[in-house]
Amino acid sequence: MDFLQNVGSVLLLLGTMILFHELGHYWAALLCGVRVEAFSFGFGPRLFGFRRGETDFRFSLIPFGGYVKMAGEQMGDETTLVDDPRSFLAKPRWQRMIIAFAGPFMNVVLSLCLLTGLFMFKYPKVEGVDLPFVVGWVLPNSVAEQAGIKEGDKIVKFDNVSNPTFKEMLPLEAGAANRPAPVVIDRNGQQIVLTLTPKLDEKKPAPMVGWLPKHQLLVESVKSDMDAARVLRSKDLMLAVDGKPIYAVQRLHQILKEGEGKPVELTFSRNGQTMTEKIQPKLASLEDGSKQYLLGVNLTPRYVFVQLPFQEAVVQSARENWNDAGLIYSSLKGIVERRLSAKALTGPIGIAKQAGDASREGVAYYIGFMSMVSMNLAIFNLLPIPILDGGLILTLLIEMLMRRDLSLQIKETVFKLGFVFLMTLVAFVLYNDISKHFAG
Repeated sequence: MDFLQNVGSVLLLLGTMILFHELGHYWAALLCGVRVEAFSFGFGPRLFGFRRGETDFRFSLIPFGGYVKMAGEQMGDETTLVDDPRSFLAKPRWQRMIIAFAGPFMNVVLSLCLLTGLFMFKYPKVEGVDLPFVVGWVLPNSVAEQAGIKEGDKIVKFDNVSNPTFKEMLPLEAGAANRPAPVVIDRNGQQIVLTLTPKLDEKKPAPMVGWLPKHQLLVESVKSDMDAARVLRSKDLMLAVDGKPIYAVQRLHQILKEGEGKPVELTFSRNGQTMTEKIQPKLASLEDGSKQYLLGVNLTPRYVFVQLPFQEAVVQSARENWNDAGLIYSSLKGIVERRLSAKALTGPIGIAKQAGDASREGVAYYIGFMSMVSMNLAIFNLLPIPILDGGLILTLLIEMLMRRDLSLQIKETVFKLGFVFLMTLVAFVLYNDISKHFAG
């Protein structure tokens, strides 16, 4: 069932992204007076479709992608269609640049609109996510612990950015991957200067520091066959285990592991009333074959639901998308500078799983994930790689500076190199995706 939901979720996701991206090219081409011969959802042989005016709207065999075919756009059309006033190449370079930019632009617009609508309706927001980052848990033997970070420390400055929030911390960590970053913490009113170097975990999209922010945790569900089911209820607020405050699920797992199966004293709050009960953990088998003591409790950070008027929703949407774009930029910069491994890139299998997980969380989470993917697609297409929109924009900029066209031979060579690079990247991402999700 999860597999089918993952497939359905990613097809809806990709379909929406492709539709908006190609509509951008299509509308810009019509606005500039270019004849559009085909609007295809997918690549390869035509399966079915319809013709409206001069354009063949079609569904093609391979659903992962799409394209708009304009008159005079293909390599080699210069000699046959450059004199056609409605061909792509007959238009001024600035108009061709607008047409190329319109696809990624529409993905940015989609991302902004999705989050704006979400903020106006009901946006699930982790409580305190916009406050300065306070450490709620430190992984043993991690970069954070080795640097001297402790639970309860407030991050006053990270890599010269003051009072970073949880959302801001993600791109900051990516930008500091595999290089020393200065950190100033506030511990009980005293400021301490430390240095840490975020390390890369190739199976995760962001570098590892080994800390988690301080969050209050709510009980989302309890397994009926576990001892916790007689005590805990959904929406209970987790406070402490054996007298130790719990601000991260990993802290709970750590306490259960250290207890080696002994009963634990759980302190929680229900409807404002604090309660304490003894609960017996159970040794359970995990998916990877290992065993772990569990309470059978699914915990989630405490959320608040935000509803904003239109203008505030637009501002908040722009801020969230700017943070997402910053994380993408930091990750790409790290890969180019060889501080991050390209193995951290997520392929279609990973996206399908994440899309399925988001859809199972609810409509709001799925829309938020769709917004993030749309921004990713916009930025990826603007990379200066031949065959992508960014490559065409770069070529047009060079020709505008030279005040003449590049030769057909140069364009063909660059196009072929770009195609080979892109196919190599696709093959690498697919192989990496399969390795991460199916290899032992």
